[in-house]
Amino acid sequence: MGNWNTTCACKRSKLMRKQMDSMNHNTHHEGIRTVKVNKVCDFSGNSDLCICAVTWNMNGKVVYEDLVELVGSNSKSDLLVVGLQEVPRKNIARLLETALVDTHVLLGKAIMQSLQLYVFGPQNSGFSIKELKVDKHSVGGCGGLIRRKKGAVAICMSYNGIRMVFISCHLSVWIGVIYAAHARNVEERNSQCRHISHNLFSKYMNPYSKPAQVTVWLGDLNYRIQGIETHPVRNLIQKNLHRFLTSKDQLLQEAERGQVFDGYCEGTLTFKPTYKYDVGSSNYDTSYKVRVPSWTDRILFKIQDMEEIRASLHSYESVDDIHSSDHKPVKAHLCLKVNEQP
Repeated sequence: MGNWNTTCACKRSKLMRKQMDSMNHNTHHEGIRTVKVNKVCDFSGNSDLCICAVTWNMNGKVVYEDLVELVGSNSKSDLLVVGLQEVPRKNIARLLETALVDTHVLLGKAIMQSLQLYVFGPQNSGFSIKELKVDKHSVGGCGGLIRRKKGAVAICMSYNGIRMVFISCHLSVWIGVIYAAHARNVEERNSQCRHISHNLFSKYMNPYSKPAQVTVWLGDLNYRIQGIETHPVRNLIQKNLHRFLTSKDQLLQEAERGQVFDGYCEGTLTFKPTYKYDVGSSNYDTSYKVRVPSWTDRILFKIQDMEEIRASLHSYESVDDIHSSDHKPVKAHLCLKVNEQP
Protein backbone atom coordinates (compact mmCIF):
# COMPACT_ATOMS: atom_id res chain seq x y z
CA MET A 1 0.00 0.00 0.00
CA GLY A 2 2.81 2.36 0.88
CA ASN A 3 4.53 1.71 -2.44
CA TRP A 4 1.28 2.42 -4.33
CA ASN A 5 0.88 5.77 -2.56
CA THR A 6 4.47 6.68 -3.31
CA THR A 7 4.01 5.82 -6.99
CA CYS A 8 0.84 7.93 -7.19
CA ALA A 9 2.58 10.84 -5.46
CA CYS A 10 5.48 10.66 -7.92
CA LYS A 11 3.09 10.62 -10.88
CA ARG A 12 1.19 13.62 -9.52
CA SER A 13 4.46 15.46 -8.91
CA LYS A 14 5.66 14.77 -12.48
CA LEU A 15 2.30 15.87 -13.90
CA MET A 16 2.41 19.12 -11.91
CA ARG A 17 5.96 19.81 -13.10
CA LYS A 18 4.91 19.24 -16.72
CA GLN A 19 1.96 21.62 -16.28
CA MET A 20 4.19 24.27 -14.73
CA ASP A 21 6.79 23.87 -17.49
CA SER A 22 4.04 24.21 -20.07
CA MET A 23 2.71 27.35 -18.41
CA ASN A 24 6.19 28.87 -18.21
CA HIS A 25 6.86 27.99 -21.85
CA ASN A 26 3.65 29.66 -23.03
CA THR A 27 4.03 32.77 -20.89
CA HIS A 28 5.55 35.83 -22.53
CA HIS A 29 8.43 37.33 -20.56
CA GLU A 30 9.83 40.78 -21.15
CA GLY A 31 13.02 40.00 -19.27
CA ILE A 32 15.38 42.89 -18.58
CA ARG A 33 15.32 45.51 -21.31
CA THR A 34 18.82 46.80 -22.04
CA VAL A 35 18.75 50.55 -22.65
CA LYS A 36 21.43 52.73 -24.16
CA VAL A 37 23.00 55.55 -22.21
CA ASN A 38 22.20 59.02 -23.57
CA LYS A 39 25.02 61.37 -22.66
CA VAL A 40 22.78 64.36 -23.35
CA CYS A 41 19.46 64.57 -21.54
CA ASP A 42 16.48 63.80 -23.80
CA PHE A 43 14.48 66.38 -21.90
CA SER A 44 16.88 69.27 -22.65
CA GLY A 45 17.36 70.25 -19.03
CA ASN A 46 13.62 70.16 -18.32
CA SER A 47 13.58 66.90 -16.39
CA ASP A 48 11.25 66.83 -13.41
CA LEU A 49 13.60 64.69 -11.35
CA CYS A 50 17.20 63.49 -11.76
CA ILE A 51 18.38 60.57 -9.62
CA CYS A 52 21.94 59.41 -9.06
CA ALA A 53 21.96 55.83 -7.72
CA VAL A 54 25.08 54.22 -6.28
CA THR A 55 25.68 50.66 -5.08
CA TRP A 56 28.81 49.35 -3.38
CA ASN A 57 29.82 46.25 -1.45
CA MET A 58 32.34 47.74 1.01
CA ASN A 59 33.82 44.39 2.13
CA GLY A 60 33.74 45.48 5.77
CA LYS A 61 36.11 48.45 5.32
CA VAL A 62 35.71 52.19 4.99
CA VAL A 63 38.03 54.87 3.66
CA TYR A 64 36.52 58.35 3.92
CA GLU A 65 38.26 59.52 0.75
CA ASP A 66 36.56 56.70 -1.15
CA LEU A 67 33.13 57.81 0.09
CA VAL A 68 33.92 61.35 -1.07
CA GLU A 69 34.96 59.96 -4.45
CA LEU A 70 31.73 57.97 -4.56
CA VAL A 71 29.21 60.72 -3.78
CA GLY A 72 31.04 64.04 -4.00
CA SER A 73 30.63 64.52 -7.75
CA ASN A 74 26.84 64.14 -7.77
CA SER A 75 25.85 67.57 -6.49
CA LYS A 76 23.67 68.29 -9.53
CA SER A 77 21.31 65.38 -8.88
CA ASP A 78 17.97 66.04 -7.23
CA LEU A 79 18.14 62.75 -5.35
CA LEU A 80 21.22 60.74 -4.42
CA VAL A 81 20.46 57.12 -3.53
CA VAL A 82 23.29 55.18 -1.87
CA GLY A 83 22.93 51.42 -1.36
CA LEU A 84 25.73 49.73 0.62
CA GLN A 85 26.48 46.12 1.49
CA GLU A 86 28.96 44.61 3.98
CA VAL A 87 29.17 47.96 5.75
CA PRO A 88 31.65 48.08 8.66
CA ARG A 89 30.73 49.09 12.22
CA LYS A 90 31.09 52.80 11.52
CA ASN A 91 28.65 55.70 11.40
CA ILE A 92 28.41 55.74 7.62
CA ALA A 93 25.46 58.15 7.67
CA ARG A 94 27.59 60.78 9.40
CA LEU A 95 30.47 60.26 6.96
CA LEU A 96 28.13 60.62 3.99
CA GLU A 97 26.52 63.72 5.47
CA THR A 98 29.97 65.25 5.96
CA ALA A 99 30.91 64.49 2.35
CA LEU A 100 27.67 66.10 1.10
CA VAL A 101 27.35 68.92 3.63
CA ASP A 102 27.51 71.67 0.98
CA THR A 103 24.89 70.24 -1.38
CA HIS A 104 22.58 67.59 0.12
CA VAL A 105 20.75 66.61 3.30
CA LEU A 106 19.73 63.15 4.47
CA LEU A 107 16.05 62.53 3.72
CA GLY A 108 15.71 58.90 4.74
CA LYS A 109 17.63 55.76 5.67
CA ALA A 110 16.97 52.03 6.04
CA ILE A 111 19.47 49.85 7.94
CA MET A 112 19.70 46.13 8.65
CA GLN A 113 23.14 45.59 10.17
CA SER A 114 25.66 45.64 7.30
CA LEU A 115 22.97 46.27 4.66
CA GLN A 116 22.17 49.98 4.37
CA LEU A 117 20.33 52.45 2.17
CA TYR A 118 20.40 56.26 2.22
CA VAL A 119 18.46 58.85 0.23
CA PHE A 120 19.80 62.41 0.05
CA GLY A 121 18.13 65.47 -1.43
CA PRO A 122 19.08 69.10 -2.04
CA GLN A 123 19.16 71.57 0.84
CA ASN A 124 15.63 72.51 1.99
CA SER A 125 14.06 69.64 0.02
CA GLY A 126 12.36 68.10 3.04
CA PHE A 127 9.06 69.75 2.13
CA SER A 128 9.03 67.85 -1.17
CA ILE A 129 8.75 64.47 0.59
CA LYS A 130 5.52 62.76 1.55
CA GLU A 131 4.58 59.29 2.82
CA LEU A 132 8.13 58.12 3.51
CA LYS A 133 8.23 54.51 4.73
CA VAL A 134 11.10 52.09 5.34
CA ASP A 135 11.14 48.31 5.42
CA LYS A 136 13.56 45.39 5.45
CA HIS A 137 13.53 41.67 4.71
CA SER A 138 16.27 39.20 5.59
CA VAL A 139 16.90 35.97 3.72
CA GLY A 140 18.18 32.80 5.45
CA GLY A 141 21.66 31.84 6.34
CA CYS A 142 24.24 32.70 8.97
CA GLY A 143 25.23 36.06 7.54
CA GLY A 144 23.95 37.83 10.64
CA LEU A 145 26.39 35.91 12.81
CA ILE A 146 29.32 37.60 11.10
CA ARG A 147 27.33 40.81 10.68
CA ARG A 148 27.17 40.47 6.91
CA LYS A 149 23.42 40.42 6.61
CA LYS A 150 21.69 39.15 3.48
CA GLY A 151 18.35 40.35 2.22
CA ALA A 152 17.11 43.84 1.38
CA VAL A 153 16.30 47.22 2.87
CA ALA A 154 13.96 49.65 1.14
CA ILE A 155 12.61 53.19 1.21
CA CYS A 156 9.23 54.13 -0.25
CA MET A 157 8.48 57.81 -0.75
CA SER A 158 6.71 60.43 -2.79
CA TYR A 159 9.01 63.20 -3.99
CA ASN A 160 7.51 66.14 -5.88
CA GLY A 161 4.48 63.96 -6.51
CA ILE A 162 6.40 61.01 -7.99
CA ARG A 163 5.87 57.76 -6.07
CA MET A 164 9.12 55.80 -5.84
CA VAL A 165 10.63 52.73 -4.19
CA PHE A 166 14.37 52.25 -3.69
CA ILE A 167 15.69 48.80 -2.78
CA SER A 168 19.24 47.88 -1.73
CA CYS A 169 19.90 44.16 -1.52
CA HIS A 170 22.62 41.61 -0.93
CA LEU A 171 21.81 38.10 -2.15
CA SER A 172 23.32 34.71 -1.24
CA VAL A 173 22.87 32.49 1.79
CA TRP A 174 24.41 29.46 3.43
CA ILE A 175 22.87 26.21 2.27
CA GLY A 176 24.40 23.51 4.41
CA VAL A 177 28.09 23.88 3.69
CA ILE A 178 27.55 25.25 0.19
CA TYR A 179 27.59 28.99 -0.27
CA ALA A 180 24.96 30.31 -2.67
CA ALA A 181 27.35 32.63 -4.45
CA HIS A 182 28.40 29.63 -6.55
CA ALA A 183 26.88 29.32 -10.01
CA ARG A 184 25.01 26.10 -9.18
CA ASN A 185 22.85 27.98 -6.66
CA VAL A 186 21.32 30.47 -9.08
CA GLU A 187 17.83 29.14 -8.31
CA GLU A 188 18.29 30.12 -4.67
CA ARG A 189 19.05 33.70 -5.66
CA ASN A 190 15.99 33.74 -7.91
CA SER A 191 13.91 32.62 -4.94
CA GLN A 192 15.42 35.32 -2.73
CA CYS A 193 14.56 38.02 -5.27
CA ARG A 194 10.96 36.85 -5.42
CA HIS A 195 10.65 36.67 -1.61
CA ILE A 196 12.08 40.16 -1.20
CA SER A 197 9.82 41.62 -3.87
CA HIS A 198 6.74 39.93 -2.38
CA ASN A 199 7.43 40.80 1.27
CA LEU A 200 8.73 44.37 1.20
CA PHE A 201 6.04 46.81 2.38
CA SER A 202 3.46 44.01 2.57
CA LYS A 203 2.45 45.27 6.03
CA TYR A 204 1.48 48.59 4.44
CA MET A 205 -0.64 46.98 1.72
CA ASN A 206 -3.79 48.96 0.96
CA PRO A 207 -6.04 47.94 -1.94
CA TYR A 208 -6.86 51.62 -2.52
CA SER A 209 -3.27 52.92 -2.55
CA LYS A 210 -1.57 53.64 -5.84
CA PRO A 211 1.48 51.56 -6.78
CA ALA A 212 4.94 53.05 -7.09
CA GLN A 213 5.52 54.75 -10.41
CA VAL A 214 9.29 54.16 -10.28
CA THR A 215 11.22 51.31 -8.68
CA VAL A 216 15.02 51.34 -8.48
CA TRP A 217 16.65 48.08 -7.35
CA LEU A 218 20.37 48.16 -6.63
CA GLY A 219 22.88 45.99 -4.82
CA ASP A 220 25.20 43.02 -4.82
CA LEU A 221 22.90 40.58 -6.58
CA ASN A 222 25.67 37.97 -6.79
CA TYR A 223 24.66 36.63 -10.20
CA ARG A 224 27.73 35.36 -12.03
CA ILE A 225 29.18 34.75 -15.46
CA GLN A 226 28.83 31.05 -16.14
CA GLY A 227 29.63 28.54 -18.84
CA ILE A 228 33.15 29.88 -19.45
CA GLU A 229 36.38 29.46 -17.48
CA THR A 230 38.11 32.29 -15.67
CA HIS A 231 41.14 32.66 -17.96
CA PRO A 232 39.17 33.11 -21.22
CA VAL A 233 37.01 35.64 -19.36
CA ARG A 234 40.07 37.58 -18.22
CA ASN A 235 41.56 37.50 -21.71
CA LEU A 236 38.41 39.09 -23.15
CA ILE A 237 38.39 41.76 -20.44
CA GLN A 238 42.08 42.53 -21.03
CA LYS A 239 41.34 43.03 -24.74
CA ASN A 240 38.38 45.28 -23.87
CA LEU A 241 35.99 42.72 -25.37
CA HIS A 242 33.93 42.08 -22.23
CA ARG A 243 30.75 43.00 -24.14
CA PHE A 244 30.85 39.46 -25.51
CA LEU A 245 30.39 38.11 -21.96
CA THR A 246 26.88 39.49 -21.46
CA SER A 247 25.38 36.37 -23.07
CA LYS A 248 26.94 34.38 -20.21
CA ASP A 249 25.52 36.64 -17.47
CA GLN A 250 23.19 34.72 -15.14
CA LEU A 251 21.00 37.71 -14.28
CA LEU A 252 20.14 38.45 -17.91
CA GLN A 253 19.61 34.74 -18.56
CA GLU A 254 17.29 34.26 -15.59
CA ALA A 255 15.32 37.40 -16.44
CA GLU A 256 14.86 36.15 -19.99
CA ARG A 257 13.46 32.92 -18.52
CA GLY A 258 10.96 35.01 -16.58
CA GLN A 259 12.42 34.08 -13.20
CA VAL A 260 13.39 37.56 -11.96
CA PHE A 261 13.12 41.28 -12.78
CA ASP A 262 10.60 40.89 -15.56
CA GLY A 263 9.93 44.26 -17.17
CA TYR A 264 12.90 46.03 -15.56
CA CYS A 265 15.45 48.11 -17.47
CA GLU A 266 19.22 48.21 -17.17
CA GLY A 267 21.90 50.18 -18.93
CA THR A 268 24.25 48.45 -21.34
CA LEU A 269 27.08 46.66 -19.51
CA THR A 270 29.95 48.60 -21.05
CA PHE A 271 32.05 48.59 -17.86
CA LYS A 272 34.23 45.69 -16.75
CA PRO A 273 32.91 43.04 -14.33
CA THR A 274 32.93 44.50 -10.83
CA TYR A 275 33.98 41.42 -8.81
CA LYS A 276 36.26 39.96 -7.56
CA TYR A 277 39.36 42.17 -7.21
CA ASP A 278 42.40 41.88 -5.00
CA VAL A 279 41.87 44.50 -2.30
CA GLY A 280 44.05 47.55 -2.88
CA SER A 281 44.45 46.97 -6.61
CA SER A 282 42.70 46.74 -9.96
CA ASN A 283 43.77 43.12 -10.42
CA TYR A 284 41.21 40.37 -10.51
CA ASP A 285 41.33 37.65 -7.86
CA THR A 286 44.76 36.00 -7.59
CA SER A 287 43.85 33.75 -4.65
CA TYR A 288 43.82 29.98 -5.04
CA LYS A 289 40.11 30.21 -6.01
CA VAL A 290 40.88 32.48 -9.02
CA ARG A 291 37.20 33.43 -9.26
CA VAL A 292 35.59 34.17 -12.59
CA PRO A 293 35.11 37.97 -12.88
CA SER A 294 31.40 38.83 -12.83
CA TRP A 295 28.94 41.71 -12.86
CA THR A 296 27.64 41.05 -9.35
CA ASP A 297 26.83 44.72 -8.65
CA ARG A 298 23.87 46.09 -10.58
CA ILE A 299 21.32 48.89 -10.79
CA LEU A 300 17.95 48.22 -12.41
CA PHE A 301 14.84 50.35 -12.71
CA LYS A 302 11.21 49.90 -13.65
CA ILE A 303 8.70 52.49 -14.78
CA GLN A 304 5.18 51.36 -13.97
CA ASP A 305 3.46 53.40 -16.71
CA MET A 306 5.70 54.70 -19.48
CA GLU A 307 2.89 56.86 -20.85
CA GLU A 308 2.77 58.65 -17.50
CA ILE A 309 6.52 58.92 -16.84
CA ARG A 310 9.39 58.88 -19.32
CA ALA A 311 12.86 57.87 -18.20
CA SER A 312 16.25 58.61 -19.70
CA LEU A 313 19.49 56.98 -18.53
CA HIS A 314 22.57 59.21 -18.75
CA SER A 315 25.28 57.06 -17.24
CA TYR A 316 25.83 53.50 -16.06
CA GLU A 317 29.39 52.88 -14.99
CA SER A 318 31.74 51.43 -12.42
CA VAL A 319 34.06 53.53 -10.27
CA ASP A 320 37.41 51.88 -10.97
CA ASP A 321 39.53 54.33 -8.96
CA ILE A 322 38.28 52.94 -5.65
CA HIS A 323 40.43 50.05 -4.38
CA SER A 324 39.50 49.50 -0.72
CA SER A 325 37.07 46.65 -1.47
CA ASP A 326 37.05 43.50 -3.59
CA HIS A 327 34.05 45.05 -5.42
CA LYS A 328 33.96 48.16 -7.59
CA PRO A 329 31.07 50.56 -6.95
CA VAL A 330 28.49 51.11 -9.70
CA LYS A 331 26.68 54.36 -10.51
CA ALA A 332 23.64 55.21 -12.61
CA HIS A 333 22.18 58.61 -13.51
CA LEU A 334 18.44 58.45 -14.27
CA CYS A 335 16.24 61.39 -15.26
CA LEU A 336 12.43 61.37 -15.15
CA LYS A 337 9.86 63.47 -17.00
CA VAL A 338 6.21 63.43 -15.97
CA ASN A 339 3.93 63.69 -18.98
CA GLU A 340 1.19 66.27 -18.76
CA GLN A 341 -2.19 64.68 -18.27
CA PRO A 342 -5.12 65.96 -20.38
